[in-house]
Amino acid sequence: MGRAPAFPGEGGPSPFPWQAAMALGFGRLRLSSQAFWALTPRELAAALRPFTGEARAPLGRAGLAALMARFPD
Repeated sequence: MGRAPAFPGEGGPSPFPWQAAMALGFGRLRLSSQAFWALTPRELAAALRPFTGEARAPLGRAGLAALMARFPD
């Protein structure tokens, strides 16, 4: 087994930016501690998206057709 990266620059995944997430959650969104820690990762990402500038392009026709073919129900 290989050793786990000790530092973010060693090729492993970067650590989650808890300080930034808490600053936005508590400071900008004014969430209580209970509300912040009750969020799922997906909910937290959605709530922080307007402040992080990360946005996905809307799903196009080809993407929708691929989803419909993959999940026909």
